[in-house]
Amino acid sequence: MKSLRLNAIREVLVGAPVANQDELRRKLRRRGIHVTQATLSRDMHELQLVKGPRGYALPGGEGAAIAAGDEDDGPPSLGEMLDSLGLRASQAMNQVVLRTVKGGAQPVAAALDGEEWPEVAGTIAGDDTVLVICTDTKQAGRVAARLRTILEA
Repeated sequence: MKSLRLNAIREVLVGAPVANQDELRRKLRRRGIHVTQATLSRDMHELQLVKGPRGYALPGGEGAAIAAGDEDDGPPSLGEMLDSLGLRASQAMNQVVLRTVKGGAQPVAAALDGEEWPEVAGTIAGDDTVLVICTDTKQAGRVAARLRTILEA
């Protein structure tokens, strides 16, 4: 089980750094691996993960260069924001209710606004909920499905 978990951590970190332990734990959970914070901390120590301004990465790999700050400093993409902060999306008539971790709604709403999806008329962010207002019910269904696909990736 431990080697499976360590390999899953490596796979998660191959493409991009992970901002924090909680984000890594959520990504592992999406892969069916449930781990406590203490176990994850030990695994991260064993893998000798590198922590830079952009988060944790594998030592010496492409992710380590990104973690060290070699990537541009542009705003994170909607996918990155949802991967870190998003929980679930559901349609409510011509609106989509997007749940996030506490304090995650405003940055997620800003990232969604930055995408300039034509189906989205606007967003309203609270603390852990983004209300996505769409042009009609059909478009809201498409937006909800698109957001769920991003959340499940």
